[in-house]
Amino acid sequence: MNHNSLSTKPHYLILDGLRGVAAIIVVTFHLTEPLGTGHLDILVNHGYLAVDFFFLLSGYVIGYAYDDRWQKMTIGTFMKRRIERLHPMVVLGMTLGAIGFYFTDSTIWPLIHTIPLWKMLLVLFIGYTILPVPLSMDIRGWEEMHPLNSVGWSLFFEYIANILYAIGIRKLSKKVLGILVLIAAVALAHLAITSPNGDVSGGWTLNAEHLRVGFTRTMYPFFAGLLLSRIAKPTRIKHAFLWSSLLVALVLYMPRIGGAEHLWMNGVYESVCIIIVFPLIVYLGASGVVHTESERRICKFLGDISYPLYLVHYPLVYFYVAWISNHKGVTIAQAWPYALSILIGSIILAYATLKWYDEPVRKWLRKKLG
Repeated sequence: MNHNSLSTKPHYLILDGLRGVAAIIVVTFHLTEPLGTGHLDILVNHGYLAVDFFFLLSGYVIGYAYDDRWQKMTIGTFMKRRIERLHPMVVLGMTLGAIGFYFTDSTIWPLIHTIPLWKMLLVLFIGYTILPVPLSMDIRGWEEMHPLNSVGWSLFFEYIANILYAIGIRKLSKKVLGILVLIAAVALAHLAITSPNGDVSGGWTLNAEHLRVGFTRTMYPFFAGLLLSRIAKPTRIKHAFLWSSLLVALVLYMPRIGGAEHLWMNGVYESVCIIIVFPLIVYLGASGVVHTESERRICKFLGDISYPLYLVHYPLVYFYVAWISNHKGVTIAQAWPYALSILIGSIILAYATLKWYDEPVRKWLRKKLG
């Protein structure tokens, strides 16, 4: 089947914009994270929940885009479309991480200079497949699934969710899917509330604990988004982009709840955000009306750069983390000019790679895989 014959549905422009808002907040989270001493005092404390929001958005959009197309589409066609959409930036993100790898040798990663080139290149080529590397091939020292671009872990789980959808979950009735989502919600709440750190952070290491976190963080939001796309009937809500953006920022910038004495309270907060608040935000965004040309342009720009930004920013963050580790006691007041330059540079790089790499490569793949 020629998958180009499948007509493209209209985008939810506001949901595109929200993805961009969340992606920018992820960058600010990663820029403030090395200035904290642990889970309790990071300035952008819940920024990692953007990943759970991405999963929910993805499930919603996948359901909207593909649920009614399976009469004229195969699993192979679906996966070709997903590879075409996701993989060019995966390859570029890993390549950028490889280019910068040896330049990030620092007190926090003191053994980088001892890694032979062949081993780094092997990790790079494994990274191109998005399959995680085993702990024995951890070339950086952070036990990451993808030591050249840490954020690759969430794309690994994104692919798994897409495959599960294609091979069977798409066939589930609303009732059965609802039961699955309810079970996944209970598992997510249990994880968050009983976690030793009182949060859902994790999923980026190839061990049993992190795999459990990764699967739990993926299963509820992705398939809740899918269920939402089937049961929700969007209305028409004015100023939805403004209000939903503020809600995303409020959730992700919220300070730590409960402190070290009541870790479970933060787990409750994160459970409520992922299970209840995020679906409400997506419904609000899907129901929104774009009022002005400037709002349309903002949403389109944010949507366009969201995925490239997510994939290209962390190779730059590695340099920033190395700099902080080499200058002990760096304060936020000292670090913010560097952090701001990384943020702005990441956005510029994301837009450049979108126009000069991602869109042309996707167009080429569309012809080749068609």
